[in-house]
Amino acid sequence: MSERATREETVNVVWSGNWVAERLGVALEGGDELGDLLGLALRRNPKRAHLLVSNVLGKHVPQLPSVVHGAGYELGERVRALLGPQEARRAVVLGYAETATGLGHAVADGLRDAPYLHSTRRPVAGVAPAGGFEESHSHATSHLLLPEDRDLLAGGGPASTLVLVDDEFSTGNTVLNTVRALHALHPRERYVIVALVDMRSPADRDRLTAFAAEIGARVDLVTRAAGTVSLPDGVLERGQALVAEQEARVPASAPPSVPVPAHITRVALDWPAGVPDGGRHGFTPDHRTALEAALPAMAERIATALDAGAPDRGDDHGQSAHGDRDRIPAGEHDRDRSPARGQGQNRFGDQDRVRDQDQGRVRAPRRVLVLGFEELMYAPLRLGTALEELLGARAEVRYSTTTRSPVLAVDDPGYAIRTRLVFPAHDDPADGPGDRYAYNVAGAGFDAVVAVVDSTADTPALHAPDGLLARLAEHTGQVLLAVVPSYTPTPVQEPAVLPEPLRGPDFSSYAPDEVGWLLQDLSDTELEAPTEEREEAIQSGGAHYAESLPVEYQPSPAYQALFTAALETSAARIARAVGTVTETVLAERGPRPVLVSLARAGTPVGVLMRRWARHRHGLDLPHYAISIVRGRGIDATALRWLAAHHDPADVVFVDGWTGKGAITRELAAAVEAFEASGGPAGFDPEIAVLADPGGCVRTYGTRDDFLIPSACLNSTVSGLISRTVLRADLVGPDDFHGGKFYRELAASDVSNHFLDTVAARFDDVAAEVDDATKELLAADRAPTWEGWAAVERISEEYGIHDVNLVKPGVGETTRVLLRRVPWKILARRGAGPDLEHIRLLAEQRGVPVEEVDDLPYSCVGLIHPRFTRGATGADGRAVAGGSPVADGGEAVREA
Repeated sequence: MSERATREETVNVVWSGNWVAERLGVALEGGDELGDLLGLALRRNPKRAHLLVSNVLGKHVPQLPSVVHGAGYELGERVRALLGPQEARRAVVLGYAETATGLGHAVADGLRDAPYLHSTRRPVAGVAPAGGFEESHSHATSHLLLPEDRDLLAGGGPASTLVLVDDEFSTGNTVLNTVRALHALHPRERYVIVALVDMRSPADRDRLTAFAAEIGARVDLVTRAAGTVSLPDGVLERGQALVAEQEARVPASAPPSVPVPAHITRVALDWPAGVPDGGRHGFTPDHRTALEAALPAMAERIATALDAGAPDRGDDHGQSAHGDRDRIPAGEHDRDRSPARGQGQNRFGDQDRVRDQDQGRVRAPRRVLVLGFEELMYAPLRLGTALEELLGARAEVRYSTTTRSPVLAVDDPGYAIRTRLVFPAHDDPADGPGDRYAYNVAGAGFDAVVAVVDSTADTPALHAPDGLLARLAEHTGQVLLAVVPSYTPTPVQEPAVLPEPLRGPDFSSYAPDEVGWLLQDLSDTELEAPTEEREEAIQSGGAHYAESLPVEYQPSPAYQALFTAALETSAARIARAVGTVTETVLAERGPRPVLVSLARAGTPVGVLMRRWARHRHGLDLPHYAISIVRGRGIDATALRWLAAHHDPADVVFVDGWTGKGAITRELAAAVEAFEASGGPAGFDPEIAVLADPGGCVRTYGTRDDFLIPSACLNSTVSGLISRTVLRADLVGPDDFHGGKFYRELAASDVSNHFLDTVAARFDDVAAEVDDATKELLAADRAPTWEGWAAVERISEEYGIHDVNLVKPGVGETTRVLLRRVPWKILARRGAGPDLEHIRLLAEQRGVPVEEVDDLPYSCVGLIHPRFTRGATGADGRAVAGGSPVADGGEAVREA
């Protein structure tokens, strides 16, 4: 039997929680592995007396780096198996400062493709918090979230998973606070909680279950072990008294009787450029790849420095300068017999002796501690794993870090914190100066300590006579200092604050919850011009149609009566189309889409779809109106706002109808250009419409070309909002496009009457909607672009040679008669009541209506192809008897 095996049989292993358990009655209840994973200590904290001390976390107890990293990596692999590879790639991992920053990072490694972020207690100049939460039981409660990429926390949106990692899950309060804060910013459907141990009580478990139900999300737990902590009555007060008694009896930390100065060497790591020092500002899979490639060379530099500065070790037993080599290392009184502890080790951390080939004598391998710094856990951990692999049997490498947490030290085999070093904070903390601690380092027989700090913490206080390096030098023969450059996030070029949506009643006559307008208010700006002037400027290339507005006129009594009659006739048909398109969106785009209507014709449709979702399903869907301009693209600032507040993948663009599909193509090109310019990705440019007579989209309520009464009017059926404006002198690069609120037309406003009339028919058409939706979802709805082909044919047949002057469909023809200079109207032979308002407008404008066959639309409006002020011979009045909002000659007016 070997010496190692004999020693394993004869040594009485003591659990490192016995001391606390015997004095306070604190007990761990659960599986046998709890005792292997955890010890107990007492802390100076008025909120919680006991501390669960992990033997595999690498915070308070020096442990093999491979064991520490392996514990997190294995949990990450389990999360990956739970989610599946595809969902794991969309997940975001969030670790908790300070104890779980390294563990969370290792979990992210196990998921392989997931980005990582950890909370922090260190504010960083120039980086605005993206969120925060409180850890109620901690000695330092506030956590900040400082991602460089503000979209990191959104991840893949609500469909993605947020993985929250802590070393222990004790009450669940911290997780609840985190999820509550982040769910308000970025709602999602699934969370996974990861911890080494789950020690919650049954009541705590019930609270999390109830909370998950409250927010409508799935919450999974992945832990290595589970149990509970049994706390007798009065344990907090008795624990505080015991801490005071012990601290009065024994000094917090005592230097060795014969101080031996250590040789302190600075090691140039050559840290890879562009790789963050940790997850404080985010750490991506690309960062991980770059770090992995650089680790062997950095470990080699540390090993070279260790060899060059090693003190003479003439004894055959590998004692440290203090003669304490055979002392049982602090914290090694666990019962972990896992093979992962290292080849040739027993449970005390002593490796087999190796033969020095040069000297011909047997010597013990050196003991090297890689010591991290508070939140900087992952970088020193991975340096430790690389050094452990490089040195192999030549050295025993351990890993732990310094901490803010004040814990009582008791030099007893049954207590988890055997020794404590105290030194001043050396990173100029935002909450002021204070003591910091390194546990189980003094007296542990380390021949060398590699202190790893970030450059922010490489300050005079670190090198002071009472600083960390001097305290380490008192207890080891060699101190190396390795400095990792503190990562400085790249300044964001976007404006610090994006504009906020406008809402009624201050902007529009819609209720504030019906729609948020992603527009800037230009109501006080003179933008209207007579229609003939606008048409001449547009066709001559002198101005873009979005640089001015046609003059808004109140409709005549006859035209108003026509609108009312059309609405009563078609309300059920519109309600059926609203229900069908909404149900299709809910079935194919997820249960909580974000409706974004194309202002302004799409906005009444967006409001109706929102009302249907609430009426039939109790869903309160967000709805915004956004500007898109033919030839100029979509409002990029509005897209950035949407991406900052919602998952782009959830956005569904909404419009009233399709004509020839120009806006459909414009939107697809605009979204592609937006992403190519560096804008947030993920927007789906497909449009959902009520009617798709042109066969341009997949998501529609019907492909019939029928009268949607909102097309009969302009602002007075669209919340009293103008069409959108884009002019360089009014709209800056970080502004929303513009629009006007015509408050003065309130007496003629029928916006809410239109909505209420259609919504009143929802119950009547519910069964028809269910049948139509089922049929559509099973059908081939691929766009045919039939309308575009017809427009090209008409453009050539009528000698126009410009498809932009051909406006197909009832809605677009109505716009031609109201806003442009019409030439003639093509009407499908036999078209009925849907064209009554078209004929009335055409008669008032003196525009001929030509009956034709083989038209895929009910009608097509043709804009005069060679417009001059006298080209049409019309009197210029769009609506007989109309009263103008602004003066401007005998021009065609918007009704």
